[in-house]
Amino acid sequence: MRSAAVTPEGDQIRWVELPGQEPARVYLHGLGATSPAYFTSVAVDPRLSGHRSLLLDLLGHGISDRPTHFDYTLESHADAVADALTAAGVSAAEVIAHSMGGSVAVVLAARHPHLVSRLVLVDANLDPVPRAPGSSGSSGIAAYSEAEFVTGGGWMEVRDRVGSHWWSTMRLAGREALYRSAFHLTRGTTPSMRELLLNLKIPRTFLLPAADGPFPGADALTEAGVSVVALPGCGHNIMLDNPEAFVAATAAALAPQDRPASPKNW
Repeated sequence: MRSAAVTPEGDQIRWVELPGQEPARVYLHGLGATSPAYFTSVAVDPRLSGHRSLLLDLLGHGISDRPTHFDYTLESHADAVADALTAAGVSAAEVIAHSMGGSVAVVLAARHPHLVSRLVLVDANLDPVPRAPGSSGSSGIAAYSEAEFVTGGGWMEVRDRVGSHWWSTMRLAGREALYRSAFHLTRGTTPSMRELLLNLKIPRTFLLPAADGPFPGADALTEAGVSVVALPGCGHNIMLDNPEAFVAATAAALAPQDRPASPKNW
């Protein structure tokens, strides 16, 4: 495990690092998750291994510190990741990012372009989300006030709604961190994450579950050079639900662009 201070108070982002060649690959998890739990099994697959890989936990989550003074906006998350990557000597990284982590990755690439050379977004949030009392995930968490969630029992209601699998990692997040991250994820950014993604000039791939049907705005993304790839046999947690399809699609997205395509046997 490695770490870097990312706030003036010395709060640490931590990550699990796998050795390998450059460019480095950085894995970012979603809301209430942790990168080692969600990405280790795919990161060590022979089709993705061999690169220096940082399975990084966002501030407030997993093995990273959980400061209560941090605001946990998407911009602040991105800047904290940038500080961690800079401390680790990473530049021009290939970033593979899930859900809220994908939103952070888009902001990271827009604010710190020297740190990101490619993006693979895994069912990432690109637009603001309406707050919905009683629902799971960010929309349900953000429907509370911070006091209601942190000290008024809202977190216990969310615990009971999300189920044991998600709660096994969500319980590692600080309550303030979880609430503020969810609140700012539902609010989004200005310009929006979608607009930022459209304007990036690096190779970008967006993976989504085929079962979700047509992805809103896919045509505009494709026209802007984003490769939109629907994968079968999975829900939101693509890397856990269908690791074979996830690894194949991610390896294709990260393949050297000047490498000739392999012949196909039809």
